[in-house]
Amino acid sequence: MIQELKQYYGSQFEPQLIEEIINVANYIEVPEGEDLMKPGQYIKSMPLLLSGSIKIMRPDKEGDELLLYYLEKGETCAMTLTCCLGTTKSEIHAVAETDARLLLIPIGKMEEWSTNYKTWRNFVFSNYHTRMMELLESMDNIVFNNMDERLENYITDKIKILNSKHIYKTHKEISADLHTSRVVISRLLKKMENNHKIKLHRNFIEVL
Repeated sequence: MIQELKQYYGSQFEPQLIEEIINVANYIEVPEGEDLMKPGQYIKSMPLLLSGSIKIMRPDKEGDELLLYYLEKGETCAMTLTCCLGTTKSEIHAVAETDARLLLIPIGKMEEWSTNYKTWRNFVFSNYHTRMMELLESMDNIVFNNMDERLENYITDKIKILNSKHIYKTHKEISADLHTSRVVISRLLKKMENNHKIKLHRNFIEVL
């Protein structure tokens, strides 16, 4: 973990900051499908993703969830940053999309490092900006795109995150991510297959 941290962030952070991260961060490994954060929890640390992918979702009053964005290696979560700074409860649900390895940074260090290290401050602001742009993109996708386009965008994001053209997701799971019905997703996937964009297998979707 230490070598990977230095290798990946050595060009971004000062050596002293790298050493501080090593000294105070809590290293965890999270298997695919495990919750990292649930709505209503107080946030006590900021995640820094070393590998894998995290899915960030927003639940509604009925218990359904809308996919907001994914976190990948080297990123952190804007919603977590907001909750940390405001000491408010989480309004998101974070789940490991793949096996993931993270460093958890204590809240108390965030403000201290933002004052002492320009690189850390730039990192936080850059991630916040990136997450906000992804939220706007998600909103545009919902408001301006029809479900065909939303599904194709979803599949494109999936193959990028997984680095594979095989997507092991059920129609029900995809419908939950896109906040629609399984019947609609099944119909649109069949349409994509007829257009030779994908091939539907028993347990996975193959992107052609």
